[in-house]
Amino acid sequence: MPTTLYSSVRTNAAMDETAVNAATLHARARREYWSLLSLSFPALAFVVVVLLVPTGWLFSLSFIGDDGHFSLVNYQRMLDQPSYRTVFKTTFLLSLAVTFCALCIGYPLAYMLSQLRRRTANLCLLAVLLPFWTSLLVRTYSWLVLLQRKGLVNTALMDAGLIDQPLQMVHNFMGAAIGMTHIMVPFLVLPLYASMRAINPNYVRAAASLGASPWRAFRDVFLPLSLPGLLAGVSLVFVLCLGFYVTPALLGGGKVIMIAMRIDMNLRLYSSWGAASALGAVLLVVTALILYAAQYVARIGFGRGAFR
Repeated sequence: MPTTLYSSVRTNAAMDETAVNAATLHARARREYWSLLSLSFPALAFVVVVLLVPTGWLFSLSFIGDDGHFSLVNYQRMLDQPSYRTVFKTTFLLSLAVTFCALCIGYPLAYMLSQLRRRTANLCLLAVLLPFWTSLLVRTYSWLVLLQRKGLVNTALMDAGLIDQPLQMVHNFMGAAIGMTHIMVPFLVLPLYASMRAINPNYVRAAASLGASPWRAFRDVFLPLSLPGLLAGVSLVFVLCLGFYVTPALLGGGKVIMIAMRIDMNLRLYSSWGAASALGAVLLVVTALILYAAQYVARIGFGRGAFR
């Protein structure tokens, strides 16, 4: 009996010591956390001043009516006027079309780059990045020269006898989509290539050694492993397309009105800061929801192996 009592006392003392040590480690961890966090306070203050304050000012302006008082008239106008619905429809349709075209071009390109030797792939990747060294405005005007009625494309097609009269490829939806796709392809290729490059090629070889055809090895092994990079690239392209201004304004010829162009019209023609701020706020919220949805799909889908 005394031995049992002594063992019980020692066990309780060891448990108390363990609890004290855990509490001490937890307190040290918290102090270290706050010490490291304090180092980022200047950067956080900069973000608050440069990003959060203007965003809050933008949202506050969207709730001010023409009389200078609180009002929801700027948001009500989006629901009542068909022109706003047309702008939103055009923006999302064009963004989806450009994202789809960039996907059709960018995925095979990124796959080809990932299968090359690293030195050769770096040289080819340099060609993909080359458009970044040219002004966006210059690239847009280049497409205008190529696609106009007497441009190089129509001239070549007519000289070859493939068409009888010039095709209307600019100042419409197709022209804006072509120009935006050319600009957006590198934004899809870069994260996709990084994801594909990280895939161990032995996985595909193992599938082939087990009797899988090249197509099945790609479909069941390579494609699921590349989906995180694909989701990141598609989300990036779609979000960037939502705020496009220069390319659809020039290649659309005033017939393709997107949200950014409508914001410019509200400020430049009507001097309506409230209406412009409401459109900017809606665009910001939509962008945040898209990014959150992409993050949710990546966390839930990939975490549970839904795409394997």
